[in-house]
Amino acid sequence: MDTKITEVTRRDIIDSIFLEEIELYGRLEEIEFLSRIWDLESLESFDGRFNNAEQDIWQHTVNNNDWPIDWIFDDPRFNLIRGDDETFLRFLCETIHPVVRQDIHEAQKLCELYNKHLKNDGYQIIEKGQISKKPIFKGQFIGTSILPGIPLVQELFSGIDDEYISKQLERMEKAINHDPELAIGTAKESGETCCKSILEECNIQFTKKEKLTKLVKLTVKQLELTPEDIPDKAKASDTIKNLLSNLATITQGIAELRNHYGTGHGKSNSSKGLQPRHAKLAVGAASTLIVFLSETHKHRKT
Repeated sequence: MDTKITEVTRRDIIDSIFLEEIELYGRLEEIEFLSRIWDLESLESFDGRFNNAEQDIWQHTVNNNDWPIDWIFDDPRFNLIRGDDETFLRFLCETIHPVVRQDIHEAQKLCELYNKHLKNDGYQIIEKGQISKKPIFKGQFIGTSILPGIPLVQELFSGIDDEYISKQLERMEKAINHDPELAIGTAKESGETCCKSILEECNIQFTKKEKLTKLVKLTVKQLELTPEDIPDKAKASDTIKNLLSNLATITQGIAELRNHYGTGHGKSNSSKGLQPRHAKLAVGAASTLIVFLSETHKHRKT
């Protein structure tokens, strides 16, 4: 049983639903909604007077209405709190299905609420198609988006009062899974911003149209890459230059791939865009590059 979605996340989602006073079953009755996911007639009844779950639920939600509003989440027959991810995600997706929820904007708002919590466990609810020009959804595992380099980059720029840099980092981190192309472009821009900041401090001239690879080359030229007292200092410095150049080439190269494979550059709808794995490679390379250049620059100043 696959349970990457933790009980903490599930309860956070449930709490948010009721805190926002959202009608969970939309325009359907409970039995009508639940029958879209489970065969209620085949599930046991917890009330000895009835033969199955459907009769049981009708008695306590319609006839007597003596169950709490959130009874479904504590019912072991449905096991939404500790059960498999697929069932929990299907339950959430049904709550925003056009048959259940007519208002598109309300469905999208609810989807955003779900994704706010699901991203912590590497899941996301995405649009898989349409029915009567209204979106239908599915759950998808996308993995976690936090890469080791990003917190270091944020720390390095934490003392700089630059809203643009802050927004770049936030955009890059959030977009890895849901918008890989944006993350890739932002990774390249972040690397360029880092280099330009260092070059400006060093009073080095550069053109605004310089590619990242050229900016890295100019930046590296200004930095003392290796300690003075190591053997073959020049050779070690050349090795580091090559490594940094390769990181820049990876970031720049993946960014250029968007023009060939991206869906946003005049390609047909069937064209496949770059995936989160490509974004992670670009962001990882750019983050490593930024951390090294920034730390080297700070060390050089001191």
